[in-house]
Amino acid sequence: MDLDFNGDVTSLDAELLQLQEVSPLAIKANPYVAEKLFDQWLSLPETNSLVKSLLNNAKGGGPLNAAGTGSTNTAASNTLPSMFPAEFKPVTKEICKLPSFFSAVLFRKIDTEGTGIVTRDAFVDYWINKNMLSKDLATQLYTILKQPEHRHLVQDDFKPVLRELLTAHPGLEFLQSTPEFQERYAETVIYRIFYYVNRAGNSRLTLKELRRSNLIATMQHADEEEDINKVLRYFSYEHFYVIYCKFWELDSDHDFLIDKENLIRYGNHALTYRIVDRIFSQVPRKFTSKVEGKMGYEDFVYFILSEEDKSSEPSLEYWKVEPESFEFFIHVGYRLQSNNVVLFRFKCIDLDGNGIITRNEMQFFYEEQLHRMECMAQEPVLFEDILCQIVDMVHPEEESYFTLRDIKGSRLSGSVFNILFNLNKFMAFETRDPFLIRQERENPNLTEWDRFAHREYIRLSMEEDAEDASNGSGDVWDEPFEAPF
Repeated sequence: MDLDFNGDVTSLDAELLQLQEVSPLAIKANPYVAEKLFDQWLSLPETNSLVKSLLNNAKGGGPLNAAGTGSTNTAASNTLPSMFPAEFKPVTKEICKLPSFFSAVLFRKIDTEGTGIVTRDAFVDYWINKNMLSKDLATQLYTILKQPEHRHLVQDDFKPVLRELLTAHPGLEFLQSTPEFQERYAETVIYRIFYYVNRAGNSRLTLKELRRSNLIATMQHADEEEDINKVLRYFSYEHFYVIYCKFWELDSDHDFLIDKENLIRYGNHALTYRIVDRIFSQVPRKFTSKVEGKMGYEDFVYFILSEEDKSSEPSLEYWKVEPESFEFFIHVGYRLQSNNVVLFRFKCIDLDGNGIITRNEMQFFYEEQLHRMECMAQEPVLFEDILCQIVDMVHPEEESYFTLRDIKGSRLSGSVFNILFNLNKFMAFETRDPFLIRQERENPNLTEWDRFAHREYIRLSMEEDAEDASNGSGDVWDEPFEAPF
């Protein structure tokens, strides 16, 4: 016999939930949680058994102990609404209003003893008694993810969430047969999260940074959207595939490390040797790779995101500025008072580190561009003409040099750096590719990275189709490509 409940949940008596450790007033103050708890309780198989037992007792004239006050039902009331991990997803999404792929990490947060079971009492103690219910969504997610001994989030904190997303999301099911590729996808998503959200760049993501970001909204979008490629921020499989394939193409010996000679081939040899030298001097960012002279996959993710969208704030920080804190002292009466000031300096092209970009520094980087144009039989653009063009683009306060304020205030700041060290993008800017201009007009909300990733994904798709055709397989892939292992 199936259990049907036709009562009015909105008139539910809080005492019937048998929450001895929480006063009815506390539950009545949060009626939505009470309703959802009651719905969840009704859906459990154990509830069905209990109600049937109570009905049988009533028919036989036996005592009813629905409130759990008697000894017969005390144990049942404590274990009755227990939930296992597979049953916990509705609680996470419907009651806690969190993305469903947080269910496993939330379950383990409550099940501190690792029993594999979360009782009603344990859930209420964590979510209500410990004031999780009253916290804003950012604080809830931050608290659930964070390790108890830390005051910040680290990359490993996101791994359980990504594992569950890979297991449950319909747009990622096809990866379940390639666990290595699942791991790379999860790593890439985490690197992208820290690239955009951890603005301090110290691999310690704070609650303040989380609140300021679009990460929570994007997680909610990923939870509702079946096509993961429509979630452009962080989670797009197509974006991951482009990043990974670009790295794989450069990593000729497939040791998961690339050196200067590998990187110089990026974008059909688009970059100058001088800027590659600066990158491998770890001026823009310290490498996470432990091998001297080698860039690891995480380092490459930061590079490609910065290279392909120089208009984003993280990219500006990668190429341009680095905060430096100085302490100085001033006399106040008869004592010295300590003062701190933070100055910003350009990273890659500020050769002397004085915080400004001079004509000579620009010319140092442009010389190589000029030489490459001559080698390619392109009509060279003289530096004097380029300098005038840059002045017109940036409108610096002083025409003899450029400051951080000048560069950040220009809508064309990314083009300035392409002129200096990316020949292909410089030539595209000079010729004003009509296709790119039309793309920008048709999709003004897309970033430069979004457009690049889309173009590259189409290219990779065509190459994959051509390779399949040459191999005579004739297969048409319903899902994005095989993992290049």
